[in-house]
Amino acid sequence: MSYQKRTALSLAAAVAGSVVLMAAPAAHASVVDVDYQCQTPIGPKGAVSPIDIKSVRSGTGYRLTMSFQKGVSSSPVELGKGAMNPSALIRLGGAEKGSVTVSGPANETAIPANTPIKINDLTGTYTPRKNGRATFTAGVLTIKALGTTTTCTPKNNPRPSLELDVKAAGGGSGGDGSDGGMQNAQSGGELPRTGPLDSAIALGTLGGTVLLAGAAGVLWLTRRGQRTAS
Repeated sequence: MSYQKRTALSLAAAVAGSVVLMAAPAAHASVVDVDYQCQTPIGPKGAVSPIDIKSVRSGTGYRLTMSFQKGVSSSPVELGKGAMNPSALIRLGGAEKGSVTVSGPANETAIPANTPIKINDLTGTYTPRKNGRATFTAGVLTIKALGTTTTCTPKNNPRPSLELDVKAAGGGSGGDGSDGGMQNAQSGGELPRTGPLDSAIALGTLGGTVLLAGAAGVLWLTRRGQRTAS
């Protein structure tokens, strides 16, 4: 193989390495069907709802938003405006174990009798205590209305709706992660983007560094070959 071909292959390898690093995902989100089986004051009910969990970096933690694309359970009587208050647990896996509580506002409009109850977006804050890849899976949903409580439990062992590379504020060396760095939910706020932007920027910077290092190495080899040939 000629010297020029070896030089071209080295440069191509450096560029390919940087592209792979820049493409490495910091977060992966997907919509997952969750089969909720609900224990209501008038007996068992159930429904399948696609669940979406998104995140955005917020200070030392991550702002989580859990969205329901279909209604679950129902009420035998109309639920007036503000009569229904939902909350849920998001189960942690991977780097940490535990759960995060998310909650949302009461219903903004009346919910007719015997119709699926549409759950507003539920939000909460997750503060990691360890570094690594964490997973977020839909857990128990609780609906309080008219002095009653309905508990809906996923029965189909759903897969995670979100996988996220997390970083603890203190370096992730302390604690056993038993509480998953949980904080109580805060309702409201803007809808977050999927995945932390700062992680994407860091990956892009790393990829660019590899590209520059590879190009510098090729340039050095080229000049060395020219001096040898002369």
